[in-house]
Amino acid sequence: MSDARREAPAAARNRDPITEVLRGILPAQGTVLEIASGSGEHAVHFARAFPGLTFQPSDPEAGARASIDAWAEDVPNVLPALELDVLGPWPALRAQAVLCINMIHIAPWEATPALMAGAAAVLEPGGLLYLYGPYRVGGEMVESNHKFEAWLQARDPRFGVRALEDVAAEAARVGFGPPGVTEMPANNLSVVFRRSAA
Repeated sequence: MSDARREAPAAARNRDPITEVLRGILPAQGTVLEIASGSGEHAVHFARAFPGLTFQPSDPEAGARASIDAWAEDVPNVLPALELDVLGPWPALRAQAVLCINMIHIAPWEATPALMAGAAAVLEPGGLLYLYGPYRVGGEMVESNHKFEAWLQARDPRFGVRALEDVAAEAARVGFGPPGVTEMPANNLSVVFRRSAA
């Protein structure tokens, strides 16, 4: 394995609970595009759990892409990481699922509608968009997420825990159905949108 590998403690903590949710929703075969893959640990873990699927990781940052490719050296169903910034052009590919874990709260709000539009463009009808992270629901969130948001906004005032209703509205605007929501450890949510049939 290459020394380019990075380690994300959050990925080690949440990958098994996320895998259990994905087990109930991912197709048996097809392509899964992961947005903001970070270290690459999620993509590799999911690829090993779902050997019938091909995983296409991506990240806008070169060091992250090097880490992804290093982790995936011995995993045949993980493709080389793509350079993809949700706010820029998306690749001309088709996917049955798009995964985006822990991104929308550490990006400007504009990244969320861009994610929805890009995912709608690459997904087949009936394809799914899976999001994971903290959310406000009905204007409320737990105290630990208030503290987390304060920490995020100290890093960049454009960051923050998003309202699930606002995210769902952006998804609906580009043709996704209503979200399916699963409560996850550490006050996070799994949120699943299906692209409407053409």
